[in-house]
Amino acid sequence: RQDMQFPDIWLRDNCRCKECYLPQTLSRLPQLWNNLDTSVRVLRQSVDVEQQVLYIEWSDGHASQYPYNWLRERDFSAANRQLYLSEFYRPEQKLWSGQNFEEVRRVFYFQELITCDSTLLQWLHHLAVYGVGLVKEAPLEMDVLRRLSNRVGFMRRTTYGEEFRVRAQPGASNYAYLAAPLPLHTDMPYFEYLPGVTMLHTLEQSASPGGVNLLADAFYVAELMRERHPDQFRALCQTPVDWADIGSDGGLQFHNIWRAPVINLDDEGRCVRINHSIPQRDSHFSVPMEQVRPWYEAMATFVGLAQEHSCRFKTTPGDVLTFDNLRLVHGRTGYDDTDRNV
Repeated sequence: RQDMQFPDIWLRDNCRCKECYLPQTLSRLPQLWNNLDTSVRVLRQSVDVEQQVLYIEWSDGHASQYPYNWLRERDFSAANRQLYLSEFYRPEQKLWSGQNFEEVRRVFYFQELITCDSTLLQWLHHLAVYGVGLVKEAPLEMDVLRRLSNRVGFMRRTTYGEEFRVRAQPGASNYAYLAAPLPLHTDMPYFEYLPGVTMLHTLEQSASPGGVNLLADAFYVAELMRERHPDQFRALCQTPVDWADIGSDGGLQFHNIWRAPVINLDDEGRCVRINHSIPQRDSHFSVPMEQVRPWYEAMATFVGLAQEHSCRFKTTPGDVLTFDNLRLVHGRTGYDDTDRNV
């Protein structure tokens, strides 16, 4: 026998009868909330041990019944709530430094991801826990990322379309199109709702020593700052930064702007999003003057730690580097043979 804990008003709100619940949509019906009685109380309750059902009669004249297995999954005990958040809602993240990247690095194979659901689940779980997964042996074809995306959900269209080629080109409209070194950054911090996972498919690779991938777990960096530099950590959490992407590409003009701190926390103080891109940080900085220099000092610490704890590796044709764009910062070294690199 296992004790369970439930607020009575929550039980009333989650009545499973046909007047309160629509099973085909797995959702409550809204009628109760037209005139919600927040003083509702349990009048009588009974248990059918054989059927494993709890019966309740309410002070508002309603009657409800709840299966035991349904109740067990929603038990308000601290242990059960933690179990739900870490095992069902999303797995607990494991943060890492670049020096430990080989322990974190895991290879998946494209064809297995396309054909095997269990392998697909392992890839998604690894992405959720560590924020990165390397896919090998993908065809050198233009629809690879679409096929991989469609196994999970859908591609997120941005200003640059659903997919775009990163190739050095004259008159580049985006810093990524330059052959110069690309510093560590997150993609598209100027969007309120930005793509959560970035996938980079290598079709060709630079024959020069350059074109090396750089990757760092920015949540790990943020936690280092919380521990070692708490004042600077607070500055990066509390100072809103203006992010912008203004210009044109492929005949499309755009003007994207968004304000948010570099380090974004949830209501329990955990990191949920990093915004960082030097070229896409706007010259507008709409904060009081006395906050500016402390922010720059904090940002210099963040960038230095990200570089210190980054890892370096070079993808080969057929590789698809997949990573959590809310958590990891990525970049690459410069390269020379611009005509041959994609």
